[in-house]
Amino acid sequence: MRRRFVVEAVMIATYGQLLVPSRPVDFVLPYSTILELYDMKDGKEPVMDDPEEDAHVKQKIAELISFFEDALNRKKIERALQMPWRASSPLLLNDMIQFTVVHAVDNASYGEYFDPIETELLLTSLKLSVPLLSDQFEFQDRLLEAEVPVQVYDIEDYEFAVEQGITAADFESSRDL
Repeated sequence: MRRRFVVEAVMIATYGQLLVPSRPVDFVLPYSTILELYDMKDGKEPVMDDPEEDAHVKQKIAELISFFEDALNRKKIERALQMPWRASSPLLLNDMIQFTVVHAVDNASYGEYFDPIETELLLTSLKLSVPLLSDQFEFQDRLLEAEVPVQVYDIEDYEFAVEQGITAADFESSRDL
């Protein structure tokens, strides 16, 4: 059974361990996070503090952009963009990794606590009943403070989430508590 996680596209490029899971994984990406990749690749602002790491991550961002711009993948993404909250067909990276792109729409329901990208991430998690994967402690704290009923894993717990993580049915029942 494939584990699913809502995640920002840049995390895929930043954290190489995400691409070598012990079980098959489906990364659910709000489309706006893919658009952020272009800004990060071309921007003057460093993604990482260390210049060598920054160059490496920017190269990985360029590779990820290339993957999404592949003709078949682009077509699947364009179909998803025709309607709010539509998900693309799976974009297969390899036997273990696939991506699902969602045309998430920020409805500002959590606007006072979260920025538009964070709102799309949490709404996607809620709407699809898929746990969130994040490396931002402040975001995780605000999720708890706002009592948003989403399951969130820290990036450091990724392997645990893949191995022992909850299933969609577990997630649904935990939301009812």
